[in-house]
Amino acid sequence: MAKKIDLKDIMQDAFDSSIQQISGSDAAFLYAESPTSPMHIATLNIVEGSLKYEDFKEIIASKLHLIPKFRQRLLNVPMNLDYPYWVDDPNFDIDLHLNRIRLPDPSNWKTLRYLTSKLFSAPLDLRRSLWSIHFIEGIDEIAQVPKGSVAIVTKVHHVMIDGSSGVGLMGVLYDSDEKGKQKKRSKPKPFSPEPLPDDISLLLKSGYQFLKNPFRIPKIVAESTFSFIKSKAAKKLSIQREFSSTKFPVPITIFNGSISAKRTWGTALLSFERVSALRKTMGGSINDVILAICAGAIRRYLIEKEKLPIHPLVANVPISIRAENSTKMDNQIANMMIQLATHIEDPLERLEYIQEQTMLGKSSHNIMGAKALAKMADVVPFGVANLAAGLYSKYNIKDLHRPPFNVTITNVPGPRGLLYLNGHKVVSIFGLTPVVDGFGLIIAAFSYNGLVSITTTSDAKTMPDADVFSKYIRESANELEEQIKNLGKGKLANESTKQVKSKSTPFFRTLKKYLKDNPKQVKTHKGLYQIQVDLGDTTDGWELDLTKAAAVIKKKKNLDPKVLVEIEDENLFALYKGKLLLEELKIQGRIKITGTAASKAKLLKLLTAFLER
Repeated sequence: MAKKIDLKDIMQDAFDSSIQQISGSDAAFLYAESPTSPMHIATLNIVEGSLKYEDFKEIIASKLHLIPKFRQRLLNVPMNLDYPYWVDDPNFDIDLHLNRIRLPDPSNWKTLRYLTSKLFSAPLDLRRSLWSIHFIEGIDEIAQVPKGSVAIVTKVHHVMIDGSSGVGLMGVLYDSDEKGKQKKRSKPKPFSPEPLPDDISLLLKSGYQFLKNPFRIPKIVAESTFSFIKSKAAKKLSIQREFSSTKFPVPITIFNGSISAKRTWGTALLSFERVSALRKTMGGSINDVILAICAGAIRRYLIEKEKLPIHPLVANVPISIRAENSTKMDNQIANMMIQLATHIEDPLERLEYIQEQTMLGKSSHNIMGAKALAKMADVVPFGVANLAAGLYSKYNIKDLHRPPFNVTITNVPGPRGLLYLNGHKVVSIFGLTPVVDGFGLIIAAFSYNGLVSITTTSDAKTMPDADVFSKYIRESANELEEQIKNLGKGKLANESTKQVKSKSTPFFRTLKKYLKDNPKQVKTHKGLYQIQVDLGDTTDGWELDLTKAAAVIKKKKNLDPKVLVEIEDENLFALYKGKLLLEELKIQGRIKITGTAASKAKLLKLLTAFLER
C-alpha cells in the first residue's frame, strides 16, 4: 500500500527555518569535487606523550554538540535545481568518523609524511557528515618529539569551513591549558536528529526562497555595479594613480596542468620571531615576507627544472572578509592576485616588488568588491555551476586559455600560545589544502606557538619532490634574512645616529582638536587606548584617555590599556592624509589591534568617525 502523503507535514518542512541552505561560495567547493580533487582541508597535529585513544574519543564525543555540522550532512535538492541544505544525519555514528591506526616502521617523519599524504588523498563520503579523524599511534623516531607520541590527522570538507573558522574549530576541540586532564569532562549530549525532509519539501522551500525575494538577482547585480563604479572613483583619487593597471600576463607553468589523485606534501618550520624581525626591518606585513620567501623557493625550483618563465608567476592570495565577532562556521574569503617577482634574482628587490604588489592588490576598490563578489556567487544556479565545473575538468578547458594565476599562497594566523589535549601538549600543527586541475600547487602558512609552518600541498604528477621544495623554502628564508642583516649593518656603518621625527604627529593633534569640538564622541567611545607608532629603530607611544569629560592625548609608554594599536609611522600618516583606508590597513595586516572585542569596536568607530569628518 502506498504511503499517504501528508501535505501538512510537507508544508511544515518547507518552511522550517532550522534547515539551512549552503551559500554560493560554499557550493563552489562542493561542485569542484572530482575523482582527482577531493575538496577537503586537513591538519596534522602532533601531540606529545602517550594520549590514550579512549580518552581522545571521549573528548570528541563530549564536544560534538558544540559543532552542529559535525552531526549533519548535505541533502541535495531534486535535479540539483538549487544549492543543497544542511540536515541532521539520521545515521550519524562517531565510529564511522574516528579511525585508530599505528604508524608503520620505521616510525619516522618520512613515514608519517607518506601516511598523511595517503590519508589526505582519499575523499570524504558526501553521503555522511563531512569530516574524519585518524588517530595515529607509535610516533617513536621523530626528532624533538617524545617517543610514544601520537599524530592526529583531521579532515573537514571545504564546503563546511575556511582556514579562519578551522582555527576556531581547534579552539573548541583543544584546551588552552594543561589542566584538561584534571577537569571533569561533560558527558556527550544526546543526539535526536530531525527526520530528513522529502524531495517535495525541498523543492517548495527553494521555491519559497525565490518568491520571498524575487528581486534578489537584480538587486545584487545593482549593488555590485554601484560598488564597481565607486571603487573606480576611489582608484582615481588614491595613490594607485601612480602605478600602472593591475592587468598583467600570467605565464603557463608546470603547476598549471592536469593533476593526479595522489597527494604530495612537505613542510618547513620557521621562527615567527625571526620572520617578524624581517618585517620590522623592511616594513610591510608578515604576509609580504612569507610571499617573498615562497617566491624565492619557487624561483629556485623552476630554475632547476629549467622551467622558469620570463614573466613573474602570479599568486592567488586569499583574504579573510570574516567579521571579528563572527562565529559562523562557513567560508568568508575573497581573493587578490599578486605578482611574485620570480623574474628578480635579488631577494631584497623581490621583497620590495611584492610589497608594492600587495599594496595595490589589497587596495580599497578590491576590498569593496570582495563582499559584492561573494553575493554574486549566491545567484548562480547550482545545477549550472555544477555542470560548468564538470565540463571544465572533463574537456580540459584549462588548456584552451592562460591560467588566472599559477599558485595559491594562504597565510592563516593560529593560536599564539600552546594548545593541549587532555593535558598533553600539541607540539606542532601543519595545514594541508586541496589542489585541482590547472592549479596543482598551494602553499599554506600557519603560525602556532612561536613557529610558522609553511606547508606545500601538490600531487605526484605536478610536484613529486615536495620535500625538496620545502628545503628550498628554508634556504630562501635564510638567504632573505642574511641580505636584510647585511642591509642593517650597512645602514649603521653609513648613517649617524639621529632622532627620528614622526610624520604622523599631526594625526594626534588633529584628533585632539576633533574630540574637543565633539565632546559627545568622548562620552560615546569612553575608554583608555594606546597607539604605538613604529618609527623603525624606535617607537612612539600615544595614550588616548577618554575616561573623563575632556579627552587627554599625550605621549606615554608602558601602559596596560584595554586596546593597543600598533602601526607604522608611514601608514598612519597615509591614513591621516586619506591615501589609505582603515579597512584597507586592517585587511593588509598593516595595523594590529589587540584588546577586548567591545573596546576594539568602540575605538574603530571613533577612528572611522574622525577620518570621515
